[in-house]
Amino acid sequence: MISVKNKWALITGASRGIGYLSALAMARQGCNLILHSRDIKHCDKVKSETEALGVEVICVAAELANHNEVVNMLDEIDATGKSVDIVLNNAGIQVTYRENCWATPAEDFTLSYNVNLIAITTICYHLIPKMIARGFGRVVNTTSGIKDDPQQAAYSASKAALDKFTIDLATKLENTGVTLSLTDPDWCRTDLGGPHANHSPESALPGVIVAAFLNDIKPFKGCRYINAQEFSGLTIEEAVSKINH
Repeated sequence: MISVKNKWALITGASRGIGYLSALAMARQGCNLILHSRDIKHCDKVKSETEALGVEVICVAAELANHNEVVNMLDEIDATGKSVDIVLNNAGIQVTYRENCWATPAEDFTLSYNVNLIAITTICYHLIPKMIARGFGRVVNTTSGIKDDPQQAAYSASKAALDKFTIDLATKLENTGVTLSLTDPDWCRTDLGGPHANHSPESALPGVIVAAFLNDIKPFKGCRYINAQEFSGLTIEEAVSKINH
């Protein structure tokens, strides 16, 4: 298990839900944070709470559906002079449930892909080469096990595309000190998941962050997939030990 103390983590969608809980969990491990939300004011609460845990915190804002805002956010992060060691690509969007799946508009796919795929590819392409140059990095992309639900086709397809992107890109990272992982929190009662979901957002921890603490991805080559619910209720140390054994 690696220490994340004094490292810097970018967490997207950090103002609420699983992103908010992940920020608190990383701060408790001594990790400095770059917290993203659509509106920087939304991060006031999580910034205050994580700073109280003794770490440095920077807040940035971007509408992930807007490519230019994502690029500007990354430029803003570069301008801070902080090296991003860890990325938790937590933010996502699930558009309206289409009872009549045959009437699903193209706009559902455009929005879903912009947020759930293109924003993440932009972040990865910008930050991972810098991690490779430094010889260390952990990137965790949040996926979904959703299937057989054409009423949510745009969301499902965008997550499937994210899986393919992550798995393929991870093949370029062997022996670099950088790992790229997928984590699935399952259906949680967040703003995205809604009130009828099977799991509390707390149950996704530490599974959604455990990949940031792994020493090495061997004997696995490429991308590691983590079902977050398998680690519910464990400490981060216990979760790392479970994966390593």
